[in-house]
Amino acid sequence: MKNTSLAACAGILLAAACLTGCSNGSKESFVPQNTDVTALDRPAQIFVKQVEGLSEDFWLGVDVSSVLAEEESGVVYYNEDGEQQDIFRTLKENGVNAVRIRVWNDPWDDAGNSYGGGHNDLDTAITIGQRATDYGMSVLIDFHYSDFWADPNKQMVPKAWAEMSLDEKCKALTAYTEDSLNALLEAGVNVTAVQVGNETTTGMAGEKNWDSVLKLFSAGCDAVRQVSEKKKHPLEIVLHFTNPENRSQFLSFARSLDNAGIDYDIFATSYYPFWHGTLENLTSALSEIASTYQKKVMVAEVSYCYTLQDGDGSGNSVGEGAACDLNYPVSVQGQADAVRDVVEAVASCGDAGVGVFYWEPAWIPVPGDTYEARQALWEANGAGWASSYGGSYDPNDAGRYYGGSSWDNQAMFDFEGHPLPSLSVFRYLAAGAETTLQEIALRDSELTVRIGDEILLPETATVIYNDGSEKDEAVTWDASPEVLAGWGVGDHTATGTLVRDTAGAAGFDPSCKCTVHILDMNYLQNYSFEEDDTSMWVITDVSGTTSEAYIIDKPSDAVTGNKSMHFYSTGNVDFTIEQTVTGLAPGTYYFQITLHGGDATTQDMSIYAIADGQTYTTPTDVGGWTSYRSPRIEAITTTDGTITVGAHIVSSPGSWGNLDDFILAPAAAE
Repeated sequence: MKNTSLAACAGILLAAACLTGCSNGSKESFVPQNTDVTALDRPAQIFVKQVEGLSEDFWLGVDVSSVLAEEESGVVYYNEDGEQQDIFRTLKENGVNAVRIRVWNDPWDDAGNSYGGGHNDLDTAITIGQRATDYGMSVLIDFHYSDFWADPNKQMVPKAWAEMSLDEKCKALTAYTEDSLNALLEAGVNVTAVQVGNETTTGMAGEKNWDSVLKLFSAGCDAVRQVSEKKKHPLEIVLHFTNPENRSQFLSFARSLDNAGIDYDIFATSYYPFWHGTLENLTSALSEIASTYQKKVMVAEVSYCYTLQDGDGSGNSVGEGAACDLNYPVSVQGQADAVRDVVEAVASCGDAGVGVFYWEPAWIPVPGDTYEARQALWEANGAGWASSYGGSYDPNDAGRYYGGSSWDNQAMFDFEGHPLPSLSVFRYLAAGAETTLQEIALRDSELTVRIGDEILLPETATVIYNDGSEKDEAVTWDASPEVLAGWGVGDHTATGTLVRDTAGAAGFDPSCKCTVHILDMNYLQNYSFEEDDTSMWVITDVSGTTSEAYIIDKPSDAVTGNKSMHFYSTGNVDFTIEQTVTGLAPGTYYFQITLHGGDATTQDMSIYAIADGQTYTTPTDVGGWTSYRSPRIEAITTTDGTITVGAHIVSSPGSWGNLDDFILAPAAAE
């Protein structure tokens, strides 16, 4: 139920914000303008290596679903000359040829207040879609089949479908899809593709059972085909998943869809460079799906941060201290490089690779000198990721953590609405571009030592240039040898400065950091699973056939480093992992691990140690992703210098988790 006064206000603000080629959102009055916009002809400000063989039909897209709520909140977008301009014209001038728009069933509470996140109901999608159509862009409609965010962490059922059986839900989904698409097409929106569900790795519309999800997929795909046939309007059907780095599970989705005979055209994935593994794996996995099942493939979401600063005081998904691998420089050039490389990875799939969409490049801070002033706009217009009103639907997430944009440092516009040079990457991909060579970043470093070892900070730091080249230069550190010697177990930071006479390019920061991880004494080999050789670990499947435990290379799941011991099974989980250490000095030791995980409806987990014929155990559990547990066994006594330590993990089907940082060390002296 949408608040009428809010909708009226939105129309007024939108009209004021749109300078050229912008419709007023009325279905009756909308006439596509077919605005003729050519790419900008000006010197490049970024390096772009040519993506060879890039098809003219390749979707170089953006998801700007929050743009209407942004403009309703007073956000103004500019062009490269600093002039206020319709953002869709700016996108088109920079080579964007497609727009992705999410659609929620009913993102409003009973009083008509927006849940936030752009209040992306059907009316909002129509207005955004009309504006994209004005500039000749293709439109991908992304049905979440939820009233608010749908992603791997939650796939909530729409309020109106909450009490429905699966068959009733399938019928409702069919009707909703058909009605929505008919409305979009009748409003003149150039819909060329339809996404049936968003990041459906863990379910859709409140359904987690995979057989049930397949029925929902079938209902949605059939609805799109029906509309396409009746309207005589070609529509590509997209199914969207995540985590290509979990290759076996990722490929299993495509296999399952094929076995079930689901009628779709494009297999899509999210790919965020800091979360989702290597580009080589992305291309390989998508190519295998394309060749095995004769499907087209694409990346439906990608982004990268150009700064670690937070523009609105609400905190960002990726910022200072984020537990992820920022494998490009945090800079405008780094952002452009990340986009360019993902486009190449998809284009490398040949004719099957059809597009890449950058996620929310326009989601920048709303105006306001204080957090309270910005919060008032987030609440009134739904421009933040969630408003407090969203708590009525999603109490565990939106109800606790509502606020502003978590993505402003990954936008392609600066905090004031001016396009960043990285936005132009789309228009340079086919031919490449060069600019003046400049320093853009100084690479931070890491060092891991054991307590008591001498800490030797690096003598040089690596300067990164905008063409991708690098140079090592001398650096001095603010931490003296006396300070370093006083650091205890834990993480510490030393700040370094380049030893040079010149300051470097404008905006270049000649300082860097070295994070020093000081670990406790540890007699276990490959305690954090970073080494390829795992022969020192013995993994025993107690149940005989069902448990799946293996090392995963995913920094966001690891406690330290990049890797951890991951477990997951569709059946019962029941395994042990252990290591025996010999040659220890007789004495007393402690054993500890760190773990996290979830979806365990039942669990019986523990760590254990065996020494001198005695067994020690301590229970543990998992309670959610990054909700770390660190069970510890104290006072393990050995006289013969041999200790066996391990973990025994028992949990219900569908549960998962990660074990990391196993420590066997001398107990502190009394």
